[in-house]
Amino acid sequence: MDKRKVIYYTDELHDEFSTFQTTPPKIDASYDYERKSPLKRFMRFLLYRVVMYPVVVFYGRVIFRQKIVGKEKLKPYKGTGYFLYGNHTQPLGDALLETRLPWPRSTYVIVHPNNLAVPVIGRWTPALGGLPLPDGIRAYRNFLTAIHNRIHEGHPVVIYPEAHIWPYYTKIRPFPDTSFAYPVELGAPSFCFVNTYRKSRIRQRPKMITYIDGPFFPPAEGEPKAKKKALRDAVFSRMTELSRHSDIEVIRYIKKEDPNG
Repeated sequence: MDKRKVIYYTDELHDEFSTFQTTPPKIDASYDYERKSPLKRFMRFLLYRVVMYPVVVFYGRVIFRQKIVGKEKLKPYKGTGYFLYGNHTQPLGDALLETRLPWPRSTYVIVHPNNLAVPVIGRWTPALGGLPLPDGIRAYRNFLTAIHNRIHEGHPVVIYPEAHIWPYYTKIRPFPDTSFAYPVELGAPSFCFVNTYRKSRIRQRPKMITYIDGPFFPPAEGEPKAKKKALRDAVFSRMTELSRHSDIEVIRYIKKEDPNG
């Protein structure tokens, strides 16, 4: 568990408090988002189904004693592509535990390129469904194509709209509406999930309870920009409500005073 007791921040949108320090690789037009070769498909099956998922179950049930509330809301959309928006509070846990939500349907998750440079697991990230954010227009086109294809294939795509990791943070930080352009364009449903933290009677590490809600859809009428904002606001509002289930503050976050203020 993160040993920091207090973290001082200045910018809720951009401050990063992950303990992983890496140099991200450049994701250019040569990056293989589709991974269609038989070998890469086999490696995904092997790593995702055989190697990783037992680790995920152990990590969720034993380390965090994770309880999932609202999983039944995903069942009517089994076999349908949708977007899952979650809060970003665990460096390793967020990469693993989201797979438990729609299991046995495999997920894909939009990640920062930093994740590819993390020792050991970084090399597995593409096979485990990581879709790293691209550099440049040509790479961005390939990135969008991959998202569209995964949705049309019926896979959930996981997004952490807060973008930066704040370990054990119990509120929802403001986030832009940028990533909500995907469900607006594709007409796909969106769900949210919030990892909350509850006091444990016998352990220092709190228990994680994950709440799922949705589906959310943009308004039927209006310009894409307005639809994107409306969808973002609906998801943000519900995530904020669900975050109130936390009853313990493992790390206290304090905003620094502006010396020029």
